Amino acid sequence: MFSIDKLNRNLEQEIQHKINFKTKPIGSLGVLEKIATQISLIQNTLSPNISKPTIVVFAGDHGIVKNHPVSPFPQEVTSQMVVNFLSGGAAINVFSKLNEIDLKIVDSGVNFNFPKSNNLIDAKINFGTKDYTQTSAMTEEECELAIAKGAEIVTKIYSTGCNTIGFGEMGIGNTSAASLLMSAFTKLPLESCTGKGTGHSEEGLQNKIEILKNVQSKHTATDAKNILANFGGFEIVMISGAILQAAQLKMTLVIDGFIVSSALLAAHAIDKNVLDYCIFSHTSGEFGHKNMLNYLKAEPLLNLGLRLGEGTGAALAIPTIKAAVSFLNEMASFASAGVSKKN
Repeated sequence: MFSIDKLNRNLEQEIQHKINFKTKPIGSLGVLEKIATQISLIQNTLSPNISKPTIVVFAGDHGIVKNHPVSPFPQEVTSQMVVNFLSGGAAINVFSKLNEIDLKIVDSGVNFNFPKSNNLIDAKINFGTKDYTQTSAMTEEECELAIAKGAEIVTKIYSTGCNTIGFGEMGIGNTSAASLLMSAFTKLPLESCTGKGTGHSEEGLQNKIEILKNVQSKHTATDAKNILANFGGFEIVMISGAILQAAQLKMTLVIDGFIVSSALLAAHAIDKNVLDYCIFSHTSGEFGHKNMLNYLKAEPLLNLGLRLGEGTGAALAIPTIKAAVSFLNEMASFASAGVSKKN
């Protein structure tokens, strides 16, 4: 995979010249100018476009939920929310429809038998992961298969003409998996990586941290894929594979919140160049996400206190990304508009 830093510096200078000579003071469109530059470099053109933006929501269950109170919600909420996605009733459905974003729902490993549906991508690896207080969440073979399926799904979406993709997730217990992954990849203590998830009390949070510390003590791995197999959910691992493939295809990646960012940490450990293709949609209200963003040296677009997941932050950020491309392509230059430049 190539890195944007290694692209033609002449092109970067041409992009900056084009931006600077729009009818505005230099730098006055702030972060939009950075986004326009990044997407132009990704697409290797002075006239980039956002084509068929798509958000893919991956869903999976986590074995730890059956035996330990890491979430105040029961496991069956995962499958119930997938049904809600398919019927159009969730926040991600509302925001995707509003912003004209295509939405795909993937069963990565939900502990439920869904009826056949044209609206559900069946990529089930297993009926949820194993309880990682007892053993690894998945086998190495299952991990590799999840990565491959994530890549396969992205390749199929890319073939339809999509060049901008965001990821969302659903899985009761997946903030626990994300906290463990974050701690493993950033080397931060679990206390700096663990939040209340779907609504724990302070007492519940402390109990969750103690449970996860016990999990951490039972697993030793330094390789990225081994870490994913130990702690990941099938939805998280599939997102890691999707991120790697989307970057390989030179797509623009819109990164959502805490869970998706944990999948990015794994992808980044496998190939550091993936960050060149990432636009960070927002700072999550989930504790630990700011530390995660700092580790990745990320500058998110929005800070709305969101902690829902589902890809909602990505869906809200895509109109801003479209605006960045539109000003670059459609805004007049000083010369074309007959406006005098600064002396």
